[in-house]
Amino acid sequence: MQLHEILQIATKHDASDIHLVSGHPPIMRVHTVMTPMECPILAPKCVKEYLVSMISKEQMDRFETEQDLDFSYEVTGMNRFRVNAHFQRGTIGMAMRIIKNKVPPLEELNLPELISRLTYLPRGLVLVTGDTGSGKSTTLAAMVQAMNDRYRKHIITLEDPVEYTFQSNKCLLEQRELGYDMPTFASGLKHALRQDPDIILVGEMRDLDTTALAISAAETGHLVLSTLHTVNASQTVERIIDMYPSGQQNQIRSMLANTLQAVISQTLFSRMDQPGMVPAVEVMLCTPAIRNIIRESRTFEIPNVIDTNRQLGMISLDNAIAQLYFNSLISREDAIAQAAYPDKLERQLAA
Repeated sequence: MQLHEILQIATKHDASDIHLVSGHPPIMRVHTVMTPMECPILAPKCVKEYLVSMISKEQMDRFETEQDLDFSYEVTGMNRFRVNAHFQRGTIGMAMRIIKNKVPPLEELNLPELISRLTYLPRGLVLVTGDTGSGKSTTLAAMVQAMNDRYRKHIITLEDPVEYTFQSNKCLLEQRELGYDMPTFASGLKHALRQDPDIILVGEMRDLDTTALAISAAETGHLVLSTLHTVNASQTVERIIDMYPSGQQNQIRSMLANTLQAVISQTLFSRMDQPGMVPAVEVMLCTPAIRNIIRESRTFEIPNVIDTNRQLGMISLDNAIAQLYFNSLISREDAIAQAAYPDKLERQLAA
């Protein structure tokens, strides 16, 4: 079976991911459920041929040396794919994330209206967090596109790999890919600051150097957007602080309190009303109260501040989940399973 036939089947079924592993038929993830395709079982030789057809000889040499390879792949007239190639039990396996060709508008993503307002920020740090596959990249891409359509500014994205591709509209928009256009996120971000940017998107704050540079960039008047694999706002703040040696943590708390503008934490649910997914979104704005909490190492108080400031647009994850349930968009079982405080949410849903 040809690779493009497998990709067409997955695209037709609105899959989010495709897994190509020898000894199994192609498997796609459709609305969180792993679903085998009605296709022949893949032989090791077949999976390797698929990989060779997608990458250059230089990439293949790197894959055989490092035994893992991340890259993007585009099929004309179909979609782009973010691909990880790896070895398992001595054979090649691939996981392919489907990236839609068109960046969806913010208003089509079922996100809180406040997130649209964040695209008007002139400077500071905005973080979109959540588990893998929670829609972080799509939210960030929609925010960047909104600014691209509105401003006359310079936007630089640093990604691993490039997912959504943008066309410069009113903005000048440059996209740099890890391994091709820069050796590391930290290096790319360091040099991006010398390229006259207004807005910088960093694919992930995955290490101390990148995190420190992102915070410094936000301090010096840039709007910086990035992601972390954390599930809520308080955990996000603690994760950043914990990256630093203990002797520097008080200083970074002060810097983070001054630069952080908002944390958006997403969790995706399968919809009950129609095929598809819907996000539950926690939103924390950095009000003076939140900034004091960060400075004084009282992050355990963040959930209470979010709950008492709903008039500003803030919302906790569990309240966002409850809204989806009461709007008949998700099941009770899914709501409680994904809650930050399951017992408390169960009582709330029963009220």
